[in-house]
Amino acid sequence: MPNIKQQEKRVRTAARQRLENLRYRSTVKTLGRRLQETVAEGGDVTPVHRELVRWIDRAAAHGAIHRNTAGRKKSQAAKLVAAAPAEAAPAPKTRGKAKAKA
Repeated sequence: MPNIKQQEKRVRTAARQRLENLRYRSTVKTLGRRLQETVAEGGDVTPVHRELVRWIDRAAAHGAIHRNTAGRKKSQAAKLVAAAPAEAAPAPKTRGKAKAKA
């Protein structure tokens, strides 16, 4: 047990931070499993993949996972999406105004 006031505070903040990091890591794992299930079922993988990548980036930014780990997880997810059936992928969206050809 800490016997200095600042050490007691550090124990409390470290416990809160540990729980927050656990939440990030757990969510990334859950979303990874959800992406695998979606690919196996042949569903639309785009929104699940997008959410997974957002959580991975957020976890790396907060220091819950290392940036190389984040890159590796995103790469594995991209491979999984690329291997998914093409019929499940929606048509690409266009941005801006469509220019009329003369």
